[in-house]
Amino acid sequence: MSQATDPSPLVTAAMLAIGDELLSGRTKDKNIGHLADVLTLSGIDLKEVRIVADEEEAIVDALNALRARYDYVFTSGGIGPTHDDITADAVSEAFGLPCVHDPEAMRLLGEIYQRREMEFTEARQRMARMPQGARHIANPVSTAPGFIVENVYVMAGVPQVFQAMLDNVVAELRTGTKMLSRALPCPFGEGDIGTPLAAIQKTHPQTTIGSYPKYDGQRFSTEIVVRARHAEELEAAAEAVMQMVRELEGKRISSNVSPDA
Repeated sequence: MSQATDPSPLVTAAMLAIGDELLSGRTKDKNIGHLADVLTLSGIDLKEVRIVADEEEAIVDALNALRARYDYVFTSGGIGPTHDDITADAVSEAFGLPCVHDPEAMRLLGEIYQRREMEFTEARQRMARMPQGARHIANPVSTAPGFIVENVYVMAGVPQVFQAMLDNVVAELRTGTKMLSRALPCPFGEGDIGTPLAAIQKTHPQTTIGSYPKYDGQRFSTEIVVRARHAEELEAAAEAVMQMVRELEGKRISSNVSPDA
């Protein structure tokens, strides 16, 4: 599909990462950051991320909550060949659809295992299961497809495969107005800027202002990042932040002046 030419001002997304190994710490997730980067570049706001265990009820509950709230939901994990790969079952349950061995997925997988001279076992056939009528997400890495049901995009947990699948769907997503950002250095710690920065945020509600503390071993400072969808709103808030820094610097200089000066 071609990318929409009339972008909406705001398009939202959520991610549902599935797997006991993520919650135990055995596997360190790499997909959340990659998805956030890709969506940001497309003007889609990633608003929420949930991580759930390999439990059907937990997956169904989380998926139903997220798909009703956001334009898109992206899942990762749980579509492999083992007994605990139950994402296809859970997505089918969430949509009230039968979970079937998709004929085209069976053909693709059957051919790849035949070429490899490997048995197309019952376990490997599990990777062809998906809700009836789901659309495929092509998998150029290992063939086994992901799938799409309405606004839910179900993809593998292996980072290389997840990234390849995402590349194959991002062009069809409805995009929003891209977020602009500007990073401003501030030589004061968050304790000094918290109150005036909150006042600036209140005065500029169409922007989001984040503060990120730094410590160089001797003193604290902060990087302030202003984000907005329109350049004039961004510049107005950025100027207010810079004015705040100038005023704080003026007060610091005044407080260091000797009474005899």
